[in-house]
Amino acid sequence: MSLSVRPATSADAPALADLLNAVIRAGGTTALESEFTPAALDDAYLTGPKVHCCHVAVDEAGGLAGFQTLGRYPGLPEDVGDIGTFARVDGQQRGVGSALFPATVASARALGHRAINATIRADNAGGLAFYARQGFVDHGVSPGVPLADGTPVDRVHKRFSLSELGS
Repeated sequence: MSLSVRPATSADAPALADLLNAVIRAGGTTALESEFTPAALDDAYLTGPKVHCCHVAVDEAGGLAGFQTLGRYPGLPEDVGDIGTFARVDGQQRGVGSALFPATVASARALGHRAINATIRADNAGGLAFYARQGFVDHGVSPGVPLADGTPVDRVHKRFSLSELGS
């Protein structure tokens, strides 16, 4: 699958809300448990005031295959962005995150960030492997964070240092 990458816009919100809501309904890979309206998604992850950047991967047919957002997260230093990566759950997501990551890194570097943080559910083997392949290293664990149903699931915190890239 050939993908192109471009910045997300508010016009992408309806399609990306559908994409993210399908990921949430599938369960097991995201800590997000409540579905988003297009407006709420736009504010939280695409163009809102806490969003540093967001990019979309566009497939050959012009469909949105996924998105990667970088934003402000409580408790993180000002120069550390928090990343989230989401791809369609229809089996066509291979390579989406890897296609998006260089654009996210470039934006983070342009913003003067020193690092990118990722927080991944410990039971999300695919997400943990993806971020490790991108060069993220473990830097902490939040044990037993309860899901909406009370099930405790650890959260693994990984960090990607931008200074190691020679900035």
